[in-house]
Amino acid sequence: MLYIGTSGYSYKDWIGTFYPENTDKKDMLKLYAQKFKVSEINSTYYRIPHPASFYYLQQKVPADFKFTVKANQEMTHSREENPAIFKDFKESIKPLLEAGKFACVLAQFPYSFYNTPSNRDYLLRFKERMNDIPLVVEFRNSYWINNEIFRILKNNDIGFCCVDQPQLKGLIPPIAETTSNLGYVRFHGRNKANWWEHEKAYQRYDYLYSEEELKEWIPKIKKIAEKTTDQYIFMNNHYKGKAAKNALMLIKLLKEEIKTGEIKEAEKEQEKGDGIKEKLLIFFCSLSKHTF
Repeated sequence: MLYIGTSGYSYKDWIGTFYPENTDKKDMLKLYAQKFKVSEINSTYYRIPHPASFYYLQQKVPADFKFTVKANQEMTHSREENPAIFKDFKESIKPLLEAGKFACVLAQFPYSFYNTPSNRDYLLRFKERMNDIPLVVEFRNSYWINNEIFRILKNNDIGFCCVDQPQLKGLIPPIAETTSNLGYVRFHGRNKANWWEHEKAYQRYDYLYSEEELKEWIPKIKKIAEKTTDQYIFMNNHYKGKAAKNALMLIKLLKEEIKTGEIKEAEKEQEKGDGIKEKLLIFFCSLSKHTF
């Protein structure tokens, strides 16, 4: 199943750009769920909410809606030996798990988290503490990009987060890699000028992708879909609703790709005289399940 959405949904500057004018914050998720079937929760990075928060949150969305949840900063950035933080985090997301609306945990590590023996050990401890909760990791520097790391991730059922971001020295390149049954992609924007130097954090993500830029990812998404059961794609270029606009744009492009692919597949089968296959290519089957 393919899910496309945005990293977060409750931004004030989305009012008037994505949400109608005068939208109340408490109504944002319901409105968001009319367009998308998944959201990446980022607020948990700063504070682990009471389980009741997620209980009431999941009641606002349909039964087939999914949430991915970012790990708290103490789990990814401080990294002190504090098993209690993992316990609190897992307790927090229980309502999502019980409602069948939980997808996975995203552990986003900082650029300063280098590929060292101690950090590789920490990854394995992280996975162990999450028990059977699906885990995806996002690295921020390119030292992690090698076959040995992918092997370690695969052997421990840890998903790899693919990224699209400025092509600057030391950053992760836009590769399509999978290391578990979950495919995961985050689009951060390509704002080179403000990536390292900015006054406000949002300036890094002030970027609107063009259709041509998003089309670059269609063959990569195909590759990811062929190797995974579920795929989660998020736009993190959230400034003034640009993430929502690009997520809808990507859905449109993939719908067009489905139609083109179905036509080509039908033509091939017609030439063979065998009729149209009951099941098309894995990619098109996966995409067709998405509620566009």
